[in-house]
Amino acid sequence: MKRILFIEDEQHLSRFVELELQREGYDVVLAYDGVTGLHLALSEEWDLILLDLMLPQLDGLEVCRRIRALKKTPVIMLTARDSIKDKVSGLDCGADDYIPKPFAIEELQARMRVIFRRLEDSAATSQALLTFQDLSVNLDLRVVKRGDVEIGLTKREFDLLVALMQNINRVMDRETLLDKVWGFETVVDTNVVDVYIRYLRNKIDQPGQASYIQTVRGMGYVMKQ
Repeated sequence: MKRILFIEDEQHLSRFVELELQREGYDVVLAYDGVTGLHLALSEEWDLILLDLMLPQLDGLEVCRRIRALKKTPVIMLTARDSIKDKVSGLDCGADDYIPKPFAIEELQARMRVIFRRLEDSAATSQALLTFQDLSVNLDLRVVKRGDVEIGLTKREFDLLVALMQNINRVMDRETLLDKVWGFETVVDTNVVDVYIRYLRNKIDQPGQASYIQTVRGMGYVMKQ
């Protein structure tokens, strides 16, 4: 369930939007002034913040600036001030979108969905590329590079490298790596992991430099930042 913070001093509007969004399955928390809203925005995690421009105690522009200085939480600014100058000010302070009042709840929900889709697409793109120092792995293309130099890996080598890079700073024991790369039902001795780690090191490491894959004696292997 996505969490929405709505910072708005008009209580009737706040309650209406809250009920409509709850009907769509959102978890909504209300704040009626800028100071309270800013505190909630910074002290908790939100999927989206709806922010009025004209607020008591601290105006929406300043709230948005302070949020953006510390967090990347998406912000949609809602306000009766709809001049081009006001819109530009709202967007320049870090808002992701700007909707003038009065607005249709259907439009607000559509704008929210656009932001959520954009974030999901961005997350999917970032998950398709794993990086460790100057080593990169494109999961979609199954391409491995160190710097600008492409490194050819077998399927097992590639899958083993991905398992390690998806668990940076976490020691992976041989049994876990065996299950992830060869599968639970494959009858293979755990020593095969050591063999393929050696293959990987020979391909991704640079002569005279420390290996990217570290051995943790008695436990397993780790790629450690």
